[in-house]
Amino acid sequence: MLKNLKLRQKFTILLLVILVFGLSLTGLALSSLLRQNAKQDIASTGLMLMETMSSVRKYTNTQVNPQLVDKLTTEFLPQSVPAYSAREVFEILRKTADYRDFFYKEATLNPTNLRDKADSFEAEIVESFRKNPNTKEVSGYRSIPGGDIFYIARPLPISQQSCLQCHSTPEAAPPSMISLYGTANGFGWNLNEIVGAQIISVPANKVINKANQSSLLIIMIVSAIFIATILLVNFFLNRQVVKPLKRMTRIAEEVSTGHMDVEFEQFSNDEIGNLAQAFKRMQLSLEMAMKRIKRTHGGTGN
Repeated sequence: MLKNLKLRQKFTILLLVILVFGLSLTGLALSSLLRQNAKQDIASTGLMLMETMSSVRKYTNTQVNPQLVDKLTTEFLPQSVPAYSAREVFEILRKTADYRDFFYKEATLNPTNLRDKADSFEAEIVESFRKNPNTKEVSGYRSIPGGDIFYIARPLPISQQSCLQCHSTPEAAPPSMISLYGTANGFGWNLNEIVGAQIISVPANKVINKANQSSLLIIMIVSAIFIATILLVNFFLNRQVVKPLKRMTRIAEEVSTGHMDVEFEQFSNDEIGNLAQAFKRMQLSLEMAMKRIKRTHGGTGN
């Protein structure tokens, strides 16, 4: 089939094949690379939010709690609990467009407030932190009924003695807290013990969509550049190769019918120009041969 096509058509097909294969390979490589970049970008945002929540916890523990010590004996205020403060601040943050897809939880093995109770998956993360105290962070994907999510988790240790006022034994806890939550949960904690994990999660499709948008944009740019290249190559091929070859073909046909007054013009010093020069020498040789033949026949006639 290719032998019946013109030179420009063959080059166009070749370039289109290269474009298709190039875009396929580029798409696969870009998809993997950009997904990794999107994951790192979202992870970076998640870690920043986690640091912010840690700051809220520290503020609550060091500046809010001391002001409420006397009041806690008669009335327990959830706002004085660092975990509660962090969760509530994060929910306010989620009302903004940039963070509405992020979720925050302080998944705890034995929490006072059962909304912080770690599920089986989260409990495995906490146990892994407890078994490997040197592990400071884990991340990955998790499948839930609503779809896959990407999560980042950090260990949550009891780093301050003040936390044990409410979580060491029921006898040491404020009576108002006992009356609100009872004595069944949230006790028996020890200093420096890892009791839970800070977990920030985001739907996995946010990571994938972010990567796909970047991939699509880059592929469109590469495609536009490649199509422009095909057009330029076709223009150059037509101007520098196809037209000179057509001209030489037409002149060669005229020479073959005996019109020796036409001339092969050399417009360049490349291979096409060398071909024109060769045709010109052939034309001169043919013209001299024809003159000799005429002289020979003319001499014989005399």
